[in-house]
Amino acid sequence: MQIYFSPEVITPEYQVLNVVDGKNKGVGNVAFLFAEKKLYVYGILEEDEVGADFKDLITPYIKGLAKAKPGLDIFSCLYVGCKKIKLNEEEK
Repeated sequence: MQIYFSPEVITPEYQVLNVVDGKNKGVGNVAFLFAEKKLYVYGILEEDEVGADFKDLITPYIKGLAKAKPGLDIFSCLYVGCKKIKLNEEEK
């Protein structure tokens, strides 16, 4: 299933994005909070079957945000269904 970001609120300090499917049905949301040299990412999706697609969508998005502020520390907490997902294998 293809999923997309649909902006809800975007400011210089934070972003709240809805995650929608091809029929514009909401399947979750993700929030980004910028604090000095830190980026906090929190996201949750209801549908288990979009987990891989969500990871493929959010990883380059975060990398793009990190390019805007070199040296940015990124902290993430992402869930699909009731399972936490990791963006990279080093994450604990």
